[in-house]
Amino acid sequence: MHKTNAARLAETVRGVETMTRFALAVLALASGVYTYLGVRGILDGSATFVFFAAIIYSAAVSVAIYAFWSFMLRFVPLVADAAKRVALFLTMAVGCCFIIAMSSWLNAAALAGSAALEQHLAVTLEGYVSDLDAAHGNALAAQSLLPDVQRAAERFSRLAEDERSSGALTGTTGSGSVVQLLAQMSAQMNELAATITGSREQVGALFEQGSAHLAKMRELVSAPGAIEPRADQFSAEVVQLSAVIAALQETSVAPSVKRAAADLSVGFIAPVADGTSPDLVSRQDQVMSTVRTSVEAQSAALSQAADEILAQQAIEPRRFVPLSSAEAVLRYWSDFIPSWAGAMSLDLLPVVLVLVLMIVHDAIRRESVNLEEAETVTAAEMLRAMALFRQMAEAPPPPAPVEEVAPARPASEAAPPAADESGDGDATVTPIDAARRKPGDAPVRP
Repeated sequence: MHKTNAARLAETVRGVETMTRFALAVLALASGVYTYLGVRGILDGSATFVFFAAIIYSAAVSVAIYAFWSFMLRFVPLVADAAKRVALFLTMAVGCCFIIAMSSWLNAAALAGSAALEQHLAVTLEGYVSDLDAAHGNALAAQSLLPDVQRAAERFSRLAEDERSSGALTGTTGSGSVVQLLAQMSAQMNELAATITGSREQVGALFEQGSAHLAKMRELVSAPGAIEPRADQFSAEVVQLSAVIAALQETSVAPSVKRAAADLSVGFIAPVADGTSPDLVSRQDQVMSTVRTSVEAQSAALSQAADEILAQQAIEPRRFVPLSSAEAVLRYWSDFIPSWAGAMSLDLLPVVLVLVLMIVHDAIRRESVNLEEAETVTAAEMLRAMALFRQMAEAPPPPAPVEEVAPARPASEAAPPAADESGDGDATVTPIDAARRKPGDAPVRP
């Protein structure tokens, strides 16, 4: 017997029902396993407590997922009314949100938790690299003042030598008050240069120490093995590196240079002119006044340069916050979109099955409406029709009625006896086996 498309679709739906249940059970079990791995990483307590708590939670999640999607697979395809179907879709959307909240993010933590923690360590490492470079740069910024200080010291020393040997400033040779003043300024500049130079070695040693800590941290980030022990060692290195960065900020000589530059001008002490003649004394006073002006200009330039260095933004202490695998996955979710997609697919893949069944049931309903009435006969109706057909085939055909022409009779004899009429009538009636007919069978027509 030829089957309609609706019948084939209904038979196919019944055929895949067992497979659908099996697939749903496997998905729920897989989600429960990854939920167990994810929740185990965020629980604290003894090993026994963590194990049983994670098992109970993951089992509850698996049962909830299986029950929810079983309801959706059963009811959504059968609802044909548009308003009620929209209500079921809204209910399914709310259920999906609950599933994501209780399972999907834990699945993602199990799939990409270690990678997310390594990402957190790598981001933190880059921040500390920037901090160390900035602190080293601020500490070395004062070194840029060294050439200016050295040039000023050399200029004062050269002028003192020229005045001593040839009297280039006053016109009189010898070591007088002018030579004494120039030598004093040269000595102060040399002391300031020595202070700046001495800080360079300390800054270099601190930077090398910080670089060693950074190298160790890089090894911990990229090393194989469990992430938790590496994260603990990383935290210890962070503490030591933070101390190095703080020490670099304290070794800057910019404040010392600013104070020394101010002392050049404020603490300027000019010796008394010791010339043997009034004219020489006058020339010495003029030269010392010129030297004073030069010292003030040099002091202002050094103070301005030191202010620019001190105006640079100080390095704020950076805090390293350890994260769990679940927290790391949530913070760096944009870097692990494939893992999130896989974790959510375990929980939300039955949506596709619900939509497929809904479309198939809609097709079955449309096909059923277009079926002819003869194609919708039930088995009971078919059996009754076949029994009626057999009765009709087995019944003997009725004899043809014979009409006799009776001779004319007198009027008194025109009416035959009632018994004769009933007897004659019995000869023309076909007997029907009423006992063989079933309720609902149609009467047999000759």
